[in-house]
Amino acid sequence: MTHFEPPSCGSALVLIGQNSRGQWVAQEQRGLFGGLFKNRVDAVRYALFENGHHPEAIIETAGVVELNMSASIQPTELPQRRVA
Repeated sequence: MTHFEPPSCGSALVLIGQNSRGQWVAQEQRGLFGGLFKNRVDAVRYALFENGHHPEAIIETAGVVELNMSASIQPTELPQRRVA
């Protein structure tokens, strides 16, 4: 299994996508921070705030993303595209 490495800027890699209820999820790859949001704009805004305003370190997934703060998540397991 390959791991996706964040950009060399040292910012946190944040995944955003929708959960099974249609809510938007933003979650840091290692589960250090995350949240649920009503829309994509709010999820991206939160991700940018938390990762030091590095849009290149935000990945939007096409698959279902459930908020899980207890374990790291692997973005290579989900269909994805760069937000920036």
